[in-house]
Amino acid sequence: MTTGYSPRRWLYTLVVLAALRLVVAAVLPLSPDEAYYRVWALAPAAGYLDHPPMVAAWIRLGMLPGGDNAFGIRLIGVLAGAGSSFFIWRAVRDLLPDVTQSGAWRACIALQATLAMAIQSVVITPDGPLVFFMSVLLWAMGRVVAGSGQRWWLVAGVAAGLACDSKYTAILPLAGIIVWLVVRLARQPEWARRQGMGLAGGIALAALCVLPVVWWNAAHGWASFVRQGGRTVDWHPGRAVQFVSELLLGQMGLMTPGIAAFFIWGQVGLVRRARQMPGAALLACMALLPACVFMQHALGDRVQANWPVVIYPVLAVGSAVVAWRWWRWAAGGGLLIGALVYIQALFAPLPLSPHTDVALRQMAGWRELASRIAAQAPAGEFIAACDYGTAAELAAVMPGRIVVGMEPRWTLFNLSHDISGSGVMVCNPRRSFSRDDFIEVEPMTRLARERRGHVAEMVDLYRVRLRDDLSATERQTIARLPTPAG
Repeated sequence: MTTGYSPRRWLYTLVVLAALRLVVAAVLPLSPDEAYYRVWALAPAAGYLDHPPMVAAWIRLGMLPGGDNAFGIRLIGVLAGAGSSFFIWRAVRDLLPDVTQSGAWRACIALQATLAMAIQSVVITPDGPLVFFMSVLLWAMGRVVAGSGQRWWLVAGVAAGLACDSKYTAILPLAGIIVWLVVRLARQPEWARRQGMGLAGGIALAALCVLPVVWWNAAHGWASFVRQGGRTVDWHPGRAVQFVSELLLGQMGLMTPGIAAFFIWGQVGLVRRARQMPGAALLACMALLPACVFMQHALGDRVQANWPVVIYPVLAVGSAVVAWRWWRWAAGGGLLIGALVYIQALFAPLPLSPHTDVALRQMAGWRELASRIAAQAPAGEFIAACDYGTAAELAAVMPGRIVVGMEPRWTLFNLSHDISGSGVMVCNPRRSFSRDDFIEVEPMTRLARERRGHVAEMVDLYRVRLRDDLSATERQTIARLPTPAG
């Protein structure tokens, strides 16, 4: 190998990286979204308002050995993030057979060196399962392209279905596979005849995996589909330059600049090989079709920075065709950026503002704030919050207390809605809450959620008493959230 690195050293690098991320995941406080997904895990369902249920299943699985804490909640995500490297390595070997073993290892490191993976490996979000199952899908499709038998269509179908059960954006690279299939079937009909039964079985298994999510949506007014589809309603072409710039700069940041160069040039290499190499054509379709969709969306609306993460495994596999001698600088730079993010999140050596420091804004000071709130609410009284993130965070750090969420979204959860009496309402001053549910609302005090003197946010506390004559519909918007055992 021209790099001088042995496979064993590559493997040691990945193992050490996984161990480091496991430690960070255990120590780093939960973000509001993670605490919210924790509620999902403790209220199992086939779907939720915001996303499909896979992230909840992973959290529940990790809590079995790890407990109801940051370590248990994130455990499966960390392990899967590391395990995706195996599938990336195998995908390169099958989809790009002219690439050396060193190139396959480069692809593994390239994915792990992105800032997106550095983040997704220590926090649990739907993107974690999505990236993992996309990696498994690439492995299975590599086996199909390598001619290893029709049974691999079945593996690909399960992986595709589970990816859709993780996040709806999985449909975009799957559409790329369809484009690749249509072209190849037109050019090689005899190949199509050989693959027919396996392909049909894979499609059936994918549909079977997704069926519970469709059933849940049908039973709940298509809530999740409507929410995600509603993102296309707002259209502001006059802000296209802003949105496109945000998309490009956001991807440069999440990939890290050096890795982004490899990802982009890898796609160029795949397009050049596409006519002669089915695997290269498949990878190009799976990456370029979603990229075009994201770019089109950015012409009139904002593309969230994490949406394109769905194609990062594809880009990583494609980057294996690039053999620049300075790739180690790119990978090292990406890993260094990830390490600096960890250091800032854990130790805050730089006095950044909450707007810049995401860990300060989202994760800092929840336990201290919860203790101060508990001092204002006698035992037996409920503690409510006017937004789901705050309610979920308080539920995660207030064992033995009655923590209540008060929003319409809670009507979709299988939680206790039998709440009554007096309590304390917690609300950010920039937010508001409906006072129609209460017969008493009395301002109490304002508290700061902070870390070492740096304020993340202010919250107002109100003494409240629920109406006794709340209707059944009104009560459904008030839910008792699960708290850890005392």
